[in-house]
Amino acid sequence: QFLGSTEVEQPKGTEVVRDAVRKLKFARHIKKSEGQKTPKVELQISIYGVKILDPKTKEVQHNCQLHRISFCADDKTDKRIFTFICKDSESNKHLCYVFDSEKCAEEITLTIGQAFDLAYRKFLESGGKDVETRKQIAGLQKRIQELENENTELKNKVQDLENQLRITQVHAPPAGSVTPKSPSTDIFDMVPFSPISPQSSTPTRNGTQPPPVPSRSTEIKRDLFGAEPFDPFSCGAGDFPPDIQSKLDEMQEGFKMGLTLEGTIFCLDPLDSRC
Repeated sequence: QFLGSTEVEQPKGTEVVRDAVRKLKFARHIKKSEGQKTPKVELQISIYGVKILDPKTKEVQHNCQLHRISFCADDKTDKRIFTFICKDSESNKHLCYVFDSEKCAEEITLTIGQAFDLAYRKFLESGGKDVETRKQIAGLQKRIQELENENTELKNKVQDLENQLRITQVHAPPAGSVTPKSPSTDIFDMVPFSPISPQSSTPTRNGTQPPPVPSRSTEIKRDLFGAEPFDPFSCGAGDFPPDIQSKLDEMQEGFKMGLTLEGTIFCLDPLDSRC
């Protein structure tokens, strides 16, 4: 059973561990009165240190490196209790770990002592290289953990940038969209005639605006003398001789193209002879 760990002021000493044992025993009695059980653990002792594991999941709860353990002893007044003092790698504080074993408290203490002897012999045989190697490995493992944390942060930033880019692309116009272009012109800089398209308001090269096409009205207008004015658009194809009809057709096409009659002389004698 693992009673827990508590901070001590000195790295070793019998009185130091006795105070720690009394403190943790008192804490255990309080927990028992509250209905809490003392957790059971499994110990792995080697020349590299003492590992405290969960007996079911084998998860490492504490890893006390051997070179950080400064004191180990069992309680002579209570054969169930054994302790060791280890310097914490992060806070650099000395912590006293206290255990309660019904039958093998003394054997566990001797086993930890044997681990120290074997580690010291290996240190002498390797000329101290083994300890330095373990320190380098520990430093590399710490650096690997830092790099993994940085990598995770960078991945999150990249994901955020990708999400922002997707939102921007949704609001942007499609890549293949084509903006409407103005109609092309011919060699005279005029818009080609199209019977279904409205008359372009674009001025010609000389700056003059072509007159609008006269609209056809269903209402018949008469002049001051009560006669119907001549309208080439309302004339039927069979009302005039072929030669006159062809000229009217040419005039009608000219009107559609926006041409004017300024400077043109007409002779409508054949028309008057029919009236």
